[in-house]
Amino acid sequence: MSTEPTPENLTRQIRENLDAIHARIAKAAKAARLAPTDVTLIAVSKAQPAERVAAALAAGQRIFGENRVQEAELRWGPLRAEHPDLELHLIGPLQTNKVREAVALFDVIQSVDRPKLAEALAKEMASSGRRLPCYIQVNTGEEEQKAGILPEAADGFIAECKELGLDIVGLMCIPPAEEEPSLHFGLLREIARRNGLTKLSMGMSADYELAIPFGATAVRVGTAIFGIRGDWKESVGKPV
Repeated sequence: MSTEPTPENLTRQIRENLDAIHARIAKAAKAARLAPTDVTLIAVSKAQPAERVAAALAAGQRIFGENRVQEAELRWGPLRAEHPDLELHLIGPLQTNKVREAVALFDVIQSVDRPKLAEALAKEMASSGRRLPCYIQVNTGEEEQKAGILPEAADGFIAECKELGLDIVGLMCIPPAEEEPSLHFGLLREIARRNGLTKLSMGMSADYELAIPFGATAVRVGTAIFGIRGDWKESVGKPV
């Protein structure tokens, strides 16, 4: 059974991982004639041990992505006062009964995917006075088990969300694991283009470098930063 290394070693390794990822982002951005600063690295901290998240904070990472509201509340609630420069993105499905908590905790909502949720978010943001940037999640692979508006319904849904008063800044997708991701990145880019949206959240540990030439402005990376959940020694530091 593996054990976590010392906090100092953990921080050093995660800093090395972050530096390597930023270098790859810079290289991919340069090849696409973009500035490295055009691409935001979101560290996907969902289900990661507190020690690894603390190490990422110590290494200077300040933008994180979480899948579940309750888990994020427990993790980040106490850390907000210590790190006022934190930026939290909700990247997982959001239930309407968790909208109030999500709007209070997160800085960006990346998973707006259905009219009922859009209505609930618009109502809560108007009530709380906290108007967050939002992304529409598009189910580019049309997978039954995956959240997201279908591509053919995206244009109408984007217009509907804007009419509700939501600040729709971009689109997000999670391509099917068994398919060529560039096809899905290209589809998301086209939907964004025709709707006048400039931000694209796409690309994860295995394909973020491929997403950048297709216009990714945010990449969501977990394993390549933190390692495979459950076994630090065998996973951290390995290229993903």
